[in-house]
Amino acid sequence: MTKSTSSKLSRRQALILGSSALAAPMLSLQTRPLWAQETTRVALTLPWVANGSNYWPMLGKEMGIYADNGIDVEVSRGFGSVAAAQAVANDQFDFGVVFASGNMLAQARGLDLMVLGTVNYDATMGIATLADSPIATPKDLEGKTLGMVPTSAEAPFFPAFAAAAGIDTDKVDIVQVDSKVIERALLDGQVDAITAIGSSSIPNIVAAGADLRFMLWSEYGVEQYAAQICTRRETYEANPDLCQKVVDATLQSFAYTLKNPEESINEFARIVPEVGLTANGLPSAKISQGIAQLVAIRPEAIENALGYSDLEKIPGMMQGVLDLGTIENPVVPPLEQLITNEFVGNVTLSAEEWDAVRSANAEYAQYFG
Repeated sequence: MTKSTSSKLSRRQALILGSSALAAPMLSLQTRPLWAQETTRVALTLPWVANGSNYWPMLGKEMGIYADNGIDVEVSRGFGSVAAAQAVANDQFDFGVVFASGNMLAQARGLDLMVLGTVNYDATMGIATLADSPIATPKDLEGKTLGMVPTSAEAPFFPAFAAAAGIDTDKVDIVQVDSKVIERALLDGQVDAITAIGSSSIPNIVAAGADLRFMLWSEYGVEQYAAQICTRRETYEANPDLCQKVVDATLQSFAYTLKNPEESINEFARIVPEVGLTANGLPSAKISQGIAQLVAIRPEAIENALGYSDLEKIPGMMQGVLDLGTIENPVVPPLEQLITNEFVGNVTLSAEEWDAVRSANAEYAQYFG
């Protein structure tokens, strides 16, 4: 799917050229400007529709970050991490930004998928309740109604959370709810609580003017990484230089949003005008971005580099996926054929920059607990 094409000027390069063109000497026909490098065309899929938690590849494309790394990227929306992982493995896309559970399901099904880096370290699976709810602990779910979208990313992991938290699921009235109205069911009191992905549901609930509490399943040992950069194993083996360029560009794009959250989210609203068409669109995107950035502040990234994966955690996460029982006769390759850190290390934040990220997103920690 990849092919070479001549690079267009990034916006930054165009500004530089425009401001200095009159003063610059005439270039001979034999002189090639530094920015006229060959680029490789790459198709990349997001895990879902572009939102505040995943838009940074789009921003990187718009700002010329990918072009500066020799990549002409086409960014497409996804239809869930499981589908996105399969689409990459089936050569519909060259690379993907996919939640870890989607990657692991694909790998356990025998699809040759390789993870090149981890961007966020908590999928924010959990239980959402309204702030005035009597449900203050997981055990309090017993005797209550719990809304759940059966096909959601978190639903298959609920039994593991229930077991870890000591919940008798026979005493929980689980109500199947359509994904389009899951938050509304909670807001209208049709259910007492819902299972949810925090980065998706919390912004919708807060934007509706409600206060909430959110119980993270990771605090009970049900841990899954969130966004990861993936590609086919054949691409990893045959073209490591391309993998390096895509990883660098993607992480540089994310780093820009970490350092410039307000400017970045406003630029997202410009790139995707639909974000600003509703009164709650931009505020919801800001909350979604804030939560995604909050769960990027982890020792993996701080002590190593953006994109770093703790390989010792991966077998446990994979076992959690296998325990779902949704895969017949799973075959899991050795760890070194599933994930690597070899392309990570070029994009880092200083201690002062991490402090600034922590301060900028401190307000979003209020939703968890």
